[in-house]
Amino acid sequence: MISQPVAILRFAVFVLWTVLLLGPFLAVRLLSRRMVPAYTRFYWRVVLGIIGYRVEVRGEPLIDGSPVLFVPNHASYLDIIVLGSLLPAYFVAKSEVAGWAGFGFLARISHTVFIDRRPGATAREKNGLLERFDRNESLILFAEGTSNDGNQVLPFKSAFFSVAEGEIRGADGMPRALPVQPISIAYTKLDGLPMSRAFRPFFAWYGDMTLAGHLLGALGVGRITVEVEFHRPVTVAEFGSRKALASHCHKQVSHGLTRLLAGRRVLDS
Repeated sequence: MISQPVAILRFAVFVLWTVLLLGPFLAVRLLSRRMVPAYTRFYWRVVLGIIGYRVEVRGEPLIDGSPVLFVPNHASYLDIIVLGSLLPAYFVAKSEVAGWAGFGFLARISHTVFIDRRPGATAREKNGLLERFDRNESLILFAEGTSNDGNQVLPFKSAFFSVAEGEIRGADGMPRALPVQPISIAYTKLDGLPMSRAFRPFFAWYGDMTLAGHLLGALGVGRITVEVEFHRPVTVAEFGSRKALASHCHKQVSHGLTRLLAGRRVLDS
């Protein structure tokens, strides 16, 4: 099922594309920080074509010029390619990612926010996220804190939602509550046919899987369909606390994932 020549070819083209885009990207990064999200979206959209992934979108992302906290489920590093192709936003990642070979470098130069998950670091990390919202930047946060097998959504860590408790400044300069938009991501089809539960570990990266071995499998299969559902944006004021907000977002994302994996297309109200 896995074609090693296809995997090697796709990876080689991905590396070539990255090298070709690196110089212009560094120039954009120095000249205009505001242009970075648009440039990276273009970069990731081409990567999707290179690796044979097709993305189907349901619902509408909140892109109105003001900061947004996007909260998706997390199955794999492949989620970054998918979401990066859709959203003018920066990723929030655990601090260990900064040290990964290749991928860590790409994350650092693209203004990824690295957070320390050790006890006692919460206040400092919150301030770092708020600084990005003050820059009028949107962020993508994997609130599970880790990846899983792609068949479920792990509980969301409510501490991550503390940044939604205060106010930010909108595109018009006026104070407003930070919108939080839940997102469901599902890897649903292989070569146009529904993907069974047994095949999802080819795309979900978790446990003790090695990155190199998993990447070979993910790039060596056929064409993949990924479905992304954007749920209604919400604020902490609607629920009264960050824990209630986290619970609501988890429910929306979980229901969306279950629905997409089952082939149902009815969006949440």
